[in-house]
Order: sequence, then C-alpha cells, then structure tokens
Amino acid sequence: MKRFSRILFYLKDKKQNIGLYILFNLSSVLFSLFSFALLPQILKMLFSKDKIEVVKVGFKLSANGVQDYINYLLSQLVVEHNKLYALAFCCILMVVAVFFKNVFIYMSYRVLAPMRNYVMTKLRSDLYAKILELPIGFFTEQRKGDIISRMSNDANEIEWSVMSTLEGLIRDPLQIIIVLTLMVLMSPTLSLFLLVLLPIAGFIIGRVSRSLKKNSTVSQEQLGTLMSILDETLGGLRVIKAFNAEKILRSKFFHTNDTLNEIRNRMNFRRDLASPLSEFLGVLVLSVILWFGGELVLNHQGEMSPENFITYILFFVQIINPAKSLSTSFYNAQRGSAAIERIEEILKAQITVVDNPNAKALPTFNKSIEFKNVSFSYDDITILKNINLTIEKGKTIALVGSSGAGKSTLADLIPRFHDVSEGELLIDGVNIKEYSLHSVRNLMGIVTQEPILFNDTIANNIALGIDNTNMESIEHAAKVANAYNFIQLKEEKFDTNIGDRGSKLSGGERQRVTIARAVLKNPPILILDEATSALDTESERLVQDAINNMMQNRTSIVIAHRLSTIRHADEIIVLQKGEIAERGSHDELLAKDGIYRRLVEMQEVK
Repeated sequence: MKRFSRILFYLKDKKQNIGLYILFNLSSVLFSLFSFALLPQILKMLFSKDKIEVVKVGFKLSANGVQDYINYLLSQLVVEHNKLYALAFCCILMVVAVFFKNVFIYMSYRVLAPMRNYVMTKLRSDLYAKILELPIGFFTEQRKGDIISRMSNDANEIEWSVMSTLEGLIRDPLQIIIVLTLMVLMSPTLSLFLLVLLPIAGFIIGRVSRSLKKNSTVSQEQLGTLMSILDETLGGLRVIKAFNAEKILRSKFFHTNDTLNEIRNRMNFRRDLASPLSEFLGVLVLSVILWFGGELVLNHQGEMSPENFITYILFFVQIINPAKSLSTSFYNAQRGSAAIERIEEILKAQITVVDNPNAKALPTFNKSIEFKNVSFSYDDITILKNINLTIEKGKTIALVGSSGAGKSTLADLIPRFHDVSEGELLIDGVNIKEYSLHSVRNLMGIVTQEPILFNDTIANNIALGIDNTNMESIEHAAKVANAYNFIQLKEEKFDTNIGDRGSKLSGGERQRVTIARAVLKNPPILILDEATSALDTESERLVQDAINNMMQNRTSIVIAHRLSTIRHADEIIVLQKGEIAERGSHDELLAKDGIYRRLVEMQEVK
C-alpha cells in the first residue's frame, strides 16, 4: 500500500466520491445476492410434490432468517393463488433486483471515472511542474528519452494498470467479504473449510506474481532506452545518413526492441495466468465444498436444508468471478507499482536551487556582480575552482578558453541555474541566494549558441516570458535583430508557426529570432554564448552591430569562441581547467604571450 501512497494522497480530496462508490457497489452486491436467494425457493416450489403449507415466520436479519421469510411469502402466494402466479411474481422480483443491481453498477462507474481522470491529471501536472523546477544539472545525468518515457509510458501504465483496476481493488474485495459473511452465517461448519482453502489459493497466486514487478521495472527502463534512441535518431538524422550509420542505429534499436519484446512476453505470460489459475483453484475449492456439504445435507448432519445448501453454493459461485478479477487487478497493480516508482524518482528528486523563505526581490541592478572564492563541483567533479571576479555595471566581460574549461558553467551561476559549492556570488554586495529566483532572472537576457525555439508563432517566440507586450515592440525588436525582413517574406508574417524547435526556419533565421527575444526583454544584464556563430557573413555583421548597440550601457557576459568578436571587451577572462589562468584587455593579453595569444594565433592561422 505504501507504493500507492501518492495515488491515495490525490484521492484524499475525493472522500465523498469514494463513499458514494462504496455505497453503490454495496447496493449492487445486495441486489445481486437477493436475486440469487430467490432461485432455490423457485426450484423448490416448482419441483416439490409435497403439499405446501403456510408457516408464518417473522423477518430476521440473518441468512437463514431471510430465506425462511422468502419461503413464507412464496407459500402464501401459492396457497392464495397458484404456483404459476407465485412464479410470475418471483420472475418480476428477479428482474427488478437485477435492474437495480446494474443501475448501481453504472452509478459506481459514473463516480469512479472522474476520480481516475482526476488522479492522472494531477499526476501528470505534478510531474511536469517538477521537471520545470528541477535544476539544469539534474538533466545532464538523465536521458531525455527516458524522462519522456516516464511522462508518457509510465503514466499510461499507471492509468491502465492501477487506476483502471481501482474499481476491482475496491468492489471485488467488498463483494467477497459480504458473500463470505453471509456464508459463515448460513453454515459456520462448511465455511470453516472455505476459510482454510481460500488463503492457500491466494498464496499460490501471490507466488506466481512475485516477479511481475521486477520485470515491469526492467520493461519500463528498456522502453526509456528505446525512446532515447528514437530521439537521438530524429535529432541526428542528417549525420546518420551522411556517415552511413543507419546499420548501427538500426541494430541498436532492434536489439533494444527485441529485449523489450522478450520481457513483455514473460510479463504477459504471468499476468494471463492469473485468471485461469484463480478460476481453477476456485472450482477446486467448490468441489470440496460440494462434496463435504452434500454429505452433511444427505446425512442430515448439517444445519442447512437442501434449498439453503443450493443458495450457499450459488453464493460461493459469486466469489469466483470477483476472485479472478481481483487476482488480475493484483497482477496489474504489481506492474503499475514499478511505473509509480520510476515517476516517484522524479517527483522526489531534490531541488537544489530554491528560494530562501525570506527571499527578497531584486528590482534593479545598480553596481556589480562579484565572484568571491567561488568553486563549483558536480558529482564530486570540480568544474570551477577559486574564482574571484568582479563585473562592474555597464562593463563587458568575455570568457574564453578551451572546451571544458568551465566558461558556460561560470555564466550559468549568474542566473542561478546552479548554486555555488563554495564561496559567494554577490549582486550589488548581497548574496544572490537572498534574492528570489524570479527577480534575478527577470533582469537577465540570455542568447545561447544553439537557438532554443518552441513550436509556436514567431511573435510568441520573440515575446516569450514577457507580459503585456504589443506588436509594435515585437516588430522593433525584430528590426534590431535583423529579423524583420525575412519575417515579412513569410505568408503569415509574425503569425507564422516555426515548427518543432524552429525547424521551418534556417539556422541564421532561428538565431535572429532568439536575439530579437533578448532585445525585446531589454534586460540590464546580458549573457551571450557566441550569439552570432550560426549566422552567415552578411547577417553576422548586421546582427553583431545590433548586439553591440544593445550592449551599450548594459552589463554583458560574453562566452567567446570567435576571439575576433571580443577585441573591445573591457576585460577578457581566460579559463583553464576551471581556474582563471589569465585576465586583462585584448592588447594586454597579447602582450603577455600566453594562452590567449596562442588561441588568437590558432584562429588567425585558420
């Protein structure tokens, strides 16, 4: 039950619905049993050759008491009218009982469906909200396809394996308990055998299902791997074809797919065994009851009449189908519990970058950004070490160095994509952790080397995260970013949908849209990861001029790959293995004849 604590947590707001669901199921079970209780009396009335005598009895709320009272009413009808009249009356009662049984079953479905959909809606919403809250570092260790698989396949597994069997996990035990209670009241001696045999049958079913959860976990992991391969294939199709790598990717996908097929076959074999196994064990128990109970009735040793024994057997038959359904529900719940655990890994993942309880807003940026003895480690790997750097307001700081030197990580600390491991990061002399995340990021604009766009219109991509903007401002930002002309050539202009990740635009067009986004936000702090690297020569010059104009009177942190674009930076920071190896202006660093000069010379040779 602990595995389903999250589902129970969502259902705590639906106590009234749960109560109605139990009430409707209870009513349907009682009407069903009433219809079966009539059948033995009808058979006795039809086939008994003895003269029917009316023996008046009072109504008692017990199994035998109800049977005796029904017998009294039917006898009275036969004496006052005839057997055919009594038979017609019984048939009408059975039809009415079955009608109300099915009405209550339908009402239980009407109550259950909104609960099931509510739980799944909440689960998906909480999962997506947690993905948005988790720090960027979490996703460097996770395959994107696996996370998508948890959101889609694992959630679907919970919906169909757990939530769809929720009715069985409530209704079937309820029916079994009620029927068993009536059977114990009818014959304690006969029921003693039943209460011994049923746990043995349940134990056998439990042993068969034990490995189902483990197989389900492996199955979901393989499905996540399959989604990752598909995601990599779609993202790298051009490279795959260019390097004739179709055979490698095909082999990798087919091997994972075949492994998934084998695991799912094993799971289905065990799951499909649940219903026939429970039915066989049920009939086996029924045969024992028939033999032992029949001996008691034939030898007149029991407390039941023949017609009551028939009722007892009919009641027991009503346990077999719920037991089959319950065993199948149990198997499905085992499968679903593995999916719940995988989703719980994300929902319970630690959020390392959070607002302090008393975090204050940062309305404006006035003085400086300061790194004081800052170090950053991830998974015991040191990425930045003892960084001391002050970025004055209005200055342009360039970060250069070889790949893996820590340039992007250092820039990511400023909008708090990560928190420092040691030291302090200060904005206007105050530790950045004392400000709210929203207010800090609201003062920053970021343009990445790889354009990040969404499947939406050009206008909405430019206005991302900005409230109450107008088309005039969007058009102005597009003009500054040299995007206006190509947008006007589109059939729907700013209302043009750019496709998944901006696939309907060229590389240069995508980057210019992201630059327009930063222009529109008009932030005091800019973080630029070589924003012009994806542009053609003409667009690069125009956009670089626009960026230079936008950077005026703003604080800019530029991650530079083309060193020619940072000659006029106020200070250039050369990083090597996570430490500041050199710093100074372009001319000063050239004069040092060190790492920076070698980097410049290498690019000039190219």
